[in-house]
Amino acid sequence: MLSQAVGYAAIALGYVASGGGKSILVKQIAEVSDIPGSYLAKIINSLARKGIVSTQRGIGGGVCLAKPATEVSLYDLCVALDDPSIQARCMLGTAECSDARACPAHHFWTGLRVKYIDYLRKMTVADVAAFELKRRARIGVGPGTGAFSDPAAFTAAISAAVTGQAKPQAASGQTELTVGGQSTGGNDEP
Repeated sequence: MLSQAVGYAAIALGYVASGGGKSILVKQIAEVSDIPGSYLAKIINSLARKGIVSTQRGIGGGVCLAKPATEVSLYDLCVALDDPSIQARCMLGTAECSDARACPAHHFWTGLRVKYIDYLRKMTVADVAAFELKRRARIGVGPGTGAFSDPAAFTAAISAAVTGQAKPQAASGQTELTVGGQSTGGNDEP
């Protein structure tokens, strides 16, 4: 399981990505994402030092992604925030667990860990942004409501968030999202 810091970072950057490239204040991100502001500020500072986000103080300042949302993976966030879940450790806590001296869970954990790391490398901030836009539209909060209640406007917002990977589904008129190579479907709840 990801650390709380990485989970908060993913949600916060998903919100930033859904902003279409505009700088967003940490206070606003914290309020919308339901993350303690001072804790989020520390996370953002760490991510800025690692080159994942850009920050600017003052009028017109805030946080924006330093590279496209499709190029920032959950694995990148784990590395930047030193998440213990990606470290090569024994599942049972045995310090000397290795291929040469394996614990009883070594074979199981090695295979599962490879799948876990692969998934983290494939899941991007763009995927989180698309999920969050869709979720907020469904519950009537933030982007995805008001001006975005129109399916075409909603599709455009998601397209901006995920760098042109969203597409309308022609047959039914439903909005279908293609993120990370997988369709989220038009009626699926996030």
